[in-house]
Amino acid sequence: MIVQVDSTSKVPPYEQVRSELARQINDGTLAVGTKLPTVRSLAADLGIAPNTIARAYRELEEAGLIETRGRAGSFVGASGDESRRRAGEAAVGYADTARRLGLSTDEALAIVTAALRQ
Repeated sequence: MIVQVDSTSKVPPYEQVRSELARQINDGTLAVGTKLPTVRSLAADLGIAPNTIARAYRELEEAGLIETRGRAGSFVGASGDESRRRAGEAAVGYADTARRLGLSTDEALAIVTAALRQ
């Protein structure tokens, strides 16, 4: 199975699916061009609502990690590197803001860690 959902987790199922697929795309486990399961088939495999998978796919598409090609389905996109570049730019901007506000490195990292865990 491509992903699993922990029903006891406090993390919403769509976010579990989105983050696991994003991780697999970014680390190369899912190669560019890999066809993803349909929304309905992945939802059935995981025992969750199709709208949950559709939301995860929509967010991955907005991030440029997957491409939906109509009836052909959803595929791993070629812009994973673009996502990393954008995240890096955002990190530089945050670091600049944190320095201007006089935050220590530990304080700035704690804020980021808390935000990522939400």
